Amino acid sequence: MNGYTFDWSIVLDSAPDIGRGLLVTVELTVVVIVASMLLAVPVALLRMSEIDVVRWLAQGYIEIFRCTPVLVQLFWIFYAMPALTGVTLSGFASAFIALTANVTAFMAEAYRSGFQSVPVEQVEAAKMLRLTRFQQVRYIILPQALRQQLPVILSLNIGLFKETALVSTIAVTDLMYVSNTIAAQSYRSLEVLTAAAVVYFVIAFPASLITSTIERRMMNASGPSAPTGPSLLTRMLPGTRVKVPA
Repeated sequence: MNGYTFDWSIVLDSAPDIGRGLLVTVELTVVVIVASMLLAVPVALLRMSEIDVVRWLAQGYIEIFRCTPVLVQLFWIFYAMPALTGVTLSGFASAFIALTANVTAFMAEAYRSGFQSVPVEQVEAAKMLRLTRFQQVRYIILPQALRQQLPVILSLNIGLFKETALVSTIAVTDLMYVSNTIAAQSYRSLEVLTAAAVVYFVIAFPASLITSTIERRMMNASGPSAPTGPSLLTRMLPGTRVKVPA
C-alpha cells in the first residue's frame, strides 16, 4: 500500500480521549431520542388536526426539517440564530436543538402513521366510555402506535446516532471531533479514523440487527401460525435471502 506502515499504537494511546468523545456522542444521542419521542406526539396530533391552519403549520414544520440537510440545520442554529436573537448557544446546546427538531419531524410522521392505523371502532368505543382526548391518546392510540412503528422508531434512532458525527463541525467534542483532532496531531488519519468507524459500527450494527429481528417477528405475528424464520447468525451470512411470508 504505497509503502505505508501502520501504527496502531496511536489508537491505544488515545483510547481514553476516544472514550470521552464516545461518551459525549452517546449522551447527545440519548437526550435527543428522549426529547424527540416526547415532542413528536403533539406534533403528530397537530398534523392530524381538523383545523386547517394548525394542520398546515405542523406540516410546514415537518417538511422544512425533513427536506433540508441536517448539516445546514446545525449551522443555522449555531451561527445564524445568535445573529437574529442575540443569544449565543454552546455547541452542545445547538446540536441538541437542531437534532431534536430534525428527528422530531421524522418521528412525528411515524407516529401519525401509527395513530391512523388504530381501528376507528376502538376510538369510538373510547368516546362512548367518555374518555377524554388525552386519555384516548394515552391508553388506546399511543401504545398501539408505538408498538406498530417500533422498527421505524428504532431505525430513526440508529440514524441519529450516526448523524451525531456532524456535530463535530460546530466544535462539539464528540467521537468524530476527538478523532479528527487526534488524526491531525498525529498524522495518523488512517488508523484513527478507521478506529472511529469501527466504534460506530460496533454500536450501530447490533442495534440494526435487533431492529430487523423485531420487525420480522412483528411480520410473523401478524399471520396465523407463521413459520419460524432463520436464526440471527444465518441472516448475517452474505448472500442469505430472507423470505417474506405472503
